[in-house]
Amino acid sequence: MAAITASMVAELRGKTDAPMMECKKALTEADGDLAKAEEILRVKLGNKATKAAARITAEGVVGVNISADGKLGAIIEINCETDFVAKNDEFLQLTKDCVELIASKNPADIAALSALPMGGGTVESTRTALVGKIGENLSVRRFARVEAKGKLMSYIHGGAKIGVLLDLVGGDEQLGKDLAMHIAASKPKALDASGVPAELLDVERRIAIEKARADNKPEAMLEKIAEGTVQKYLKEVTLLAQVFVKAEDGKQTVEQLLKAKSASVAGFTLYIVGEGMEKRSNDFAAEVAAQAAAAQK
Repeated sequence: MAAITASMVAELRGKTDAPMMECKKALTEADGDLAKAEEILRVKLGNKATKAAARITAEGVVGVNISADGKLGAIIEINCETDFVAKNDEFLQLTKDCVELIASKNPADIAALSALPMGGGTVESTRTALVGKIGENLSVRRFARVEAKGKLMSYIHGGAKIGVLLDLVGGDEQLGKDLAMHIAASKPKALDASGVPAELLDVERRIAIEKARADNKPEAMLEKIAEGTVQKYLKEVTLLAQVFVKAEDGKQTVEQLLKAKSASVAGFTLYIVGEGMEKRSNDFAAEVAAQAAAAQK
């Protein structure tokens, strides 16, 4: 059996907000597999065990650049260590310069972007110099470049912590702004069901079956219950199936809105600063509690 360490307990607690001892029990049952332990907690505690996983734990900003005709654009996430640096003018200028380079030069990846000319050197030498000046690590995490099928729209929210780049075919500018804002608020994972990874659906299906068994539902009903859960999940995480945030009747979906406006969405990119990343913790009390929980065998 795998040894359950304090850091494993702390990591699972950080993702789920579950009590320390519940985390330790789940890790023990899962033989140290964090993903499996998270599933076990979701079965036992329901969706409460997933809320903390959505919390943002790293700092930085999202930057967007769109050409004047709306046909070409780019979006980037650059991370730093503190929110203070995320507001630094030189850090924000670096973000702006990088996203403009992505749009104009079309680098293949972060390494290619780092090698592009900037100022008197390269993007990498500029980044390194700024690290030395500010005293914090700075890193380009991800970027995307889009050649629009329609027209690009964007939305930046919460001090540039959330950024959206939307490719809208048809419709008008107000519709594009509303949809980009909707994406930032509702955080869809894909445009429609075809874009949702099969492994995510498999996880939802497994959890639904285990919860149904725990509730003593008949075996013959399990697959039907699981399918209903998956369909509900798809309505929550796919853009077209989501209820539009500004729907006057509280029921109109994004797909229905687009049909009414004779428009369509060719695609979108949503970046949330630090999504899925862990921030360095200085909470020594929590670390001690985690160690104590792990030590109780």
